[in-house]
Amino acid sequence: MKFIVSSSTLLKQLQQISGVINSNTVLPILEDFLFSIEKNELTVVATDLETVMKVKLEVEAKENGRICIPAKILMDSLKNLPDQPLTFNIDLNSYAVEITSDNGKYKVMGENPENFPKEPAAEDATSFTMTATGLITAINKCIFAVSNDDLRPAMTGVYFELAPTSLTFVATDAHRLVKYVKTDVQCPQSDSFIVPKKPLNLLKAAIPDNDTEIRIAYSKNHFFVTHDNAQMICRLIDARFPDYKVVIPKENPYRLVVNKTDFQNALKRVGVFANKSTNQVALSITGSELQLSAQDVDFSFEGNERMSCQYSGEDMQIAFNAKFLIEMLHAAEGDEISMELSTPTKAGIIKPSEQEANEDLLILVMPLMLNN
Repeated sequence: MKFIVSSSTLLKQLQQISGVINSNTVLPILEDFLFSIEKNELTVVATDLETVMKVKLEVEAKENGRICIPAKILMDSLKNLPDQPLTFNIDLNSYAVEITSDNGKYKVMGENPENFPKEPAAEDATSFTMTATGLITAINKCIFAVSNDDLRPAMTGVYFELAPTSLTFVATDAHRLVKYVKTDVQCPQSDSFIVPKKPLNLLKAAIPDNDTEIRIAYSKNHFFVTHDNAQMICRLIDARFPDYKVVIPKENPYRLVVNKTDFQNALKRVGVFANKSTNQVALSITGSELQLSAQDVDFSFEGNERMSCQYSGEDMQIAFNAKFLIEMLHAAEGDEISMELSTPTKAGIIKPSEQEANEDLLILVMPLMLNN
């Protein structure tokens, strides 16, 4: 089997899917890319058994065939080659691969493609479409709040809640919760499922951030995303997502409005002096002044700053994890954010003061106990 392909095009496509390959895998075959050629089209597949990523590209080829090629050595060699056509000569009996460039020849040993895991079929899958930008934005707004606690598997992914006229994304780690609703997506039916964190991170790197359409499908156990020449398939998390609606406070009467960038920068500066295990920063709100303070008693560190704000409510003091707040503010677009509060022990709600059309973002954060 022989085919000719541009080195830079091949590298670019492989970089989109190489992130799925784990460095310390149980099966040696999982360290390989599966190359399949059919009618001048090369399909490359990578998998870690939970997630499958696939890209297609045009090549010059006279015959069809399949081979597994070790991913690391192939990627490392392509990164060091200038843009040029490469000729792959493959012996399908011995699985020897010979790559010829303008001024060199490189040999690697491939493996039997029959040993490569089969990908799940999209049978009985329900599908709908949305824009690539829409999905990437949703992932970016939620992914930071996904839990890393394997003892709570339901929280280690993003919850997709489908309705006929909207798609809701929810992520939580029990300390904070993000709910992001897109009202310009039409789903075929009301349904829900949980997609793990790793494939979503890979997905946002693999699809372009533009208004092209992507096809999303899901079955009982799997999630499928197809965009142009790229596809991702992953196993869904088989667990029940907590009832997030009951934790969102219905009435938080006090409202604090601050400039987002100023607040973020003040948190970064004051947070330096906070205790490293809690990252606790206390907010004291009185009238139109917000005071931020942090201290680490063990090292006698202390930081204080004041800034102007708009506040309607009773004077209060409430503490939060500064690191969490900074991450949450990143997810909120716009110049100003509003924070809805009730008491120092109840969850606060952060919202951008201006929401984009067809979307609704709500971020909930649990306060910390004040060190008095």
